[in-house]
Amino acid sequence: MPRGRTCVIRFDAAKLSELMANELARQNVTSDSARHVVASLIQTSLRGVDSHGINLFPHYCRGVVAGRVNPRPNIHVSRGGASTAMVDADHAFGHHAGAVAMEEAMALARQSGMGAASVRNSTHFAAAAYFGLMAAERDFLGFAFTNADALVKAFGAKEAFFGTNPICFTAPLHDEGPYCLDMATSLVSWNRINNFRREKRNIPEHWGFDADGHSVTDPGKATSLNPAGGYKGYGLGMMVEVLCAILAGGPIGKDIPPMYTLPLGSNKRRVSHFFAALDISRFVEPAVFRKNLQAVVDRVRSMPPLSDGGAVMVAGDPEKISLARRTNEGIPIHDAQYSEFLELNREFQGALLA
Repeated sequence: MPRGRTCVIRFDAAKLSELMANELARQNVTSDSARHVVASLIQTSLRGVDSHGINLFPHYCRGVVAGRVNPRPNIHVSRGGASTAMVDADHAFGHHAGAVAMEEAMALARQSGMGAASVRNSTHFAAAAYFGLMAAERDFLGFAFTNADALVKAFGAKEAFFGTNPICFTAPLHDEGPYCLDMATSLVSWNRINNFRREKRNIPEHWGFDADGHSVTDPGKATSLNPAGGYKGYGLGMMVEVLCAILAGGPIGKDIPPMYTLPLGSNKRRVSHFFAALDISRFVEPAVFRKNLQAVVDRVRSMPPLSDGGAVMVAGDPEKISLARRTNEGIPIHDAQYSEFLELNREFQGALLA
């Protein structure tokens, strides 16, 4: 099989969804959990964010088998007031727990104008955009945050302390899908480093650092990531830690078991998330808001590009382009990724992509 990013095959999203759902059902995962895992990963791959899409599926399956992820959770929601809620995920897939929390935040926002839900005892939730888009598609401003195991080098230190701690903000537009900013507070995500490692490619300078805090280009030697914007990204990462771990009473990044260290074992990661929804109609008519924001987006895009043939974009534009293309052409499965799916078949006697 050829190396690199040579495309082995393109899979129709609906067919791939069916195969993944069947595999999760075989592993005794509840239909609610499976629905959100599959929807999140497929949406994310369609949007071109391969680091947080179907690439993660084999890892998630191994997490269930190892006992790290609860396939049949009892997710508990308790309200702390007119606009707040606490969600105990019972070590569910973060995709499921996050969807429950965002639905709760939106329900609270309908009643009081703004709703916020804190989540404890969860697991990796993949792309934060999955939850933010849920809110924006229903005329809310959406906010989604999560903490993670320590991967981002503390500013001025040799080693990592906080996780990649992403920030997601979404808002509805008039003529197209929502505006969506979904960014790690590190320069790049750890899953992107993993993609380079899987594809046997060097990473650019200053993406990753070794154990002594020196920049490396070999992804296999990277033990920590560069915060986005230096001390600014480092500060934003700590803000996310406060909103997630400290508010939920969960472990901070430094105390969360690593996501990928093998063997996975049954040790629970106890990841924390934070979600919020703001009801636009409490401030302005949603239709007026959508048109006004659309006008801003259109003005930005109409600016002269720096180079001939270039384009000025806003956050989420590359993902919209990918979504249109991959919805039509299918989701690309590259050789290294295909091999991982085949390995999953061998491990669990499954039939995924066989």
